[in-house]
Amino acid sequence: MDFNTKVIHGGQVHDPSTGAVMPPIYQTSTYAQTSPGDHKGYEYSRTGNPTRTALENSLASIENGNYGLAFASGLASIDAIMKLLEPGDEVISTNDLYGGTFRLFSTIFKKFGINFHFIGMNDAEEIENYINSKTKVIWVESPTNPMLNIIDLQKCGEISKKHDLMLVVDNTFATPYLQCPLDFGADVVMHSATKYLGGHSDVVMGALVVKDKELADKLYFIQNASGAICGPMDSFLVLRGIKTLHIRMQRHCENGRAVAHYLKSHPKIDRVYWPGFEDHPNHDIALSQMNDFGGMLSFTLKGNKKSDAITVLENLKVFTLAESLGGVESLSGHPASMTHASIPKEEREKTGVIDSLIRLSVGIESENDLIKDLENALNLV
Repeated sequence: MDFNTKVIHGGQVHDPSTGAVMPPIYQTSTYAQTSPGDHKGYEYSRTGNPTRTALENSLASIENGNYGLAFASGLASIDAIMKLLEPGDEVISTNDLYGGTFRLFSTIFKKFGINFHFIGMNDAEEIENYINSKTKVIWVESPTNPMLNIIDLQKCGEISKKHDLMLVVDNTFATPYLQCPLDFGADVVMHSATKYLGGHSDVVMGALVVKDKELADKLYFIQNASGAICGPMDSFLVLRGIKTLHIRMQRHCENGRAVAHYLKSHPKIDRVYWPGFEDHPNHDIALSQMNDFGGMLSFTLKGNKKSDAITVLENLKVFTLAESLGGVESLSGHPASMTHASIPKEEREKTGVIDSLIRLSVGIESENDLIKDLENALNLV
C-alpha cells in the first residue's frame, strides 16, 4: 500500500456496529463486563480506548511499524522510553535537539542516575567514540531542531546493531512522508504528534512506533502503569490530521523551498539552514534518506543582533510568533529565548543557536504572501 493510501486506510476498519467510516469518539472511562475479567477487549480507558487504538494502528502503518502507542504529549512519549533504563545506564544524544528533550534528560533523568552524552552527529561514526559497556540508547533527531542538521540514519542503525543498542529517532520534523527511520534500523520512532501529524495546532500528543513485540509490550506496560495517555477526542483529531498528512506535507515542502531560496538571496541574511541546499552539511545524506526537505528552516541575520531578530519577529503578519511547528499556518520563533531557552547559553551557541537565529515553520499559505511578509519585516532591520 502506497503512503498516500496508508494515511487514509492504513490500520483502519469501519466501525463494526454502525459501519461508520470514521472511528467514533468513545468518550468513556470504563466498559461493561459480562463476568469478572470477561470483556470485549476494553476494560478501562487508561489501558485502552477504541479511538486511541484506531490512531495507534494508523501510526504503526504510516511508519512501517507493527505497534503504535499514543501519549498525552511528545515529552510523555520520551519519558516512557527513558523509563526502560536503569541507574548507571548511558544515552548518547545529538547535541542539537529540542530544548524540552534536553531539559527532560539533563534535569529529570540525570537525577535518577542516567548519564547523557550530547555530541555532534554530523559524522555518525563519532558515536562509536562514546560507546561503552553502560551505553544503552542512541538518541537521534534528523533533521535536528533548530539547526536542521542531517544525521545518517543508515549508519546509526548499523552502529546500534553492532553494539546491541536501542536506536531512537525523533521523526517530528520529517514525518513518515519524508522518511521512515525503522527502515534504516531504528528500534523506536518518536513523534510530537502535536506538530505535523495533527497538523492544525489544536491538540497536544506524543507517539511511539516500534516493530519488535517484546519492546512494544514493555512500552505498553509503561504507558498503562504511568498513565500519560491521550484522550479519545485528541486521538480522533490526530487521526483526522493524519488523513491529510501527504497533501499538507507536499505544500509545506513546496513553500519551504521557495522561502529558503528567497532568504538565501537576501542581503540582510547571513546564513540559511535548510537541508535542500547543496552546501548544507550532509545534503547528500538528506538526498538518500528523505523524499523531500520539509517545511522547517532557520536563518541568522548579519550582525547577529538579538534586537534585529526581535524586530523581524514582531513585525511579521502572516507568520505568527508562537511556540510549536507543523501546523497549516506559518509560525516563527526565536529559539534562544523560546524553544531552547532551557539550554544554557554557552551550550546553545556551540550548536549555532545564536541570538539572531530565527526558526520558521513554513505553512501551506500562498508562497507569495509568505515571501512578501518576510520582505516587509526585513525592511525594518
